[in-house]
Amino acid sequence: MRSLTLWRTLLGVDKTVVEDVDLDLVAGVFVASVRLTRSMRNRCGSCQKRCPRYDEGAGRRRWRGLDFGSTRVFLEADAPRVSCREHGVIVAAVPWARHQAGHTRHFDSYVAWLATQTSKTAATQLMRIAWRTVGAIITRVWADTEELHDPFAGLTRIGIDEVSFKRGRKFLTVVVDHDSGRLVWAAPGQDRATLGAFFDALGAERSALITHVSADGAAWIASVVAARCPNAVRCA
Repeated sequence: MRSLTLWRTLLGVDKTVVEDVDLDLVAGVFVASVRLTRSMRNRCGSCQKRCPRYDEGAGRRRWRGLDFGSTRVFLEADAPRVSCREHGVIVAAVPWARHQAGHTRHFDSYVAWLATQTSKTAATQLMRIAWRTVGAIITRVWADTEELHDPFAGLTRIGIDEVSFKRGRKFLTVVVDHDSGRLVWAAPGQDRATLGAFFDALGAERSALITHVSADGAAWIASVVAARCPNAVRCA
C-alpha cells in the first residue's frame, strides 16, 4: 500500500507526486493524495504559463479517476489560484486533468471512447456518471482533438445527409469523408444555412478541392453544393 511510485503508475499520472493513499472499504472509495512536481507548480489553468501565485483558492479538491474494479478512485490535491496576465486570477493547472474538469484525463478519454462504441446509457451505467457528464466530457476531449488534428485535411470526396433524433422531431446535418469513412462535421438543422456553415468552416480554397459529393435529392443540399463547389461531381 505504501509503494507510492507503484500507485503513480497505476493511477496513470505524470509530473505528480503521490504522497499518500487511503482505501475506504465500506464506502468503496480509494483516495490518492497527490501534489505537483516543482516544474508544474503555479501554471495558468488555461495557457499553462508560469504565473505568480494569487492565493490558496478554495482549498483541496478531488478529481474522479478510472475505477479500480468496483472501487471508485479519486485524486485529491491543493487547488491554489494564480494571477495570469492574459486570463486573470485563475485556478492553477494540474497535469492529470483538464482545466475546470472534475475528472482525470484518463477518465475523460475512456468515456469519450465508450461514447463511440456503445450507447450513452451504457456509458453512464458503466462509469457511474450522469448523461450531462458524458456530454461535457465529449466536448472537452473534442476541443483538444480539434487543436491537434485538422478534420478537413485532404478532404476531396464527401457525403452529405441528415439524421433524425429525439423520435424524429429534430435533425442533424452530417458530412462524411468517403475516403476515410470518418464523420468530419455535424450540426443541428437541415437547411441551406446549416450546410452553408460547413462550407464556411471548410473555406473557399478547400471547397474548391472537393471532387465528388454524394447526397439524396434534397433541394437544399443541391443548391448549396452547386454554389459552393460547382466543379464537384454530384452523386445521388
